[in-house]
Amino acid sequence: MLNKVMLIGNVGQDPEVKQLDGGDHVATLSIATTERWKNKKGEKQEETQWHRCVAWRKTAEIIGEYVKKGDRIYVEGKLVHRSYDKDGETKYITEIVIRDMKMMGTKKDAKSEGSSSSDTPSPPPQAEKENESDAPF
Repeated sequence: MLNKVMLIGNVGQDPEVKQLDGGDHVATLSIATTERWKNKKGEKQEETQWHRCVAWRKTAEIIGEYVKKGDRIYVEGKLVHRSYDKDGETKYITEIVIRDMKMMGTKKDAKSEGSSSSDTPSPPPQAEKENESDAPF
């Protein structure tokens, strides 16, 4: 069986990073992916999907330090469905648990990809894949 998600998108808001009682870090963020096409009449169409993402441990720390609203990132992970009770009502959440993340620049960088710039800053360190044996389940 395979449960694998790969996304390239823009971060919707600054990630929220928390340190848990045991010392582990957890980061939550939303990523927007946009599909563009032309309909049969030749009119430009666009649809944006929002994806809730969560990262743990070192990946969460790196996201908290380097990732900001508007940044373009690549994430790879698994799709998870879970539920919880709030005020007697069951709530359902679908999210991507990030195993790997790569910084790809900002929206501004993506718009100017065609321009040549020798002042391109070096990217921050890449998050390494979490050791699957460290999973809490």
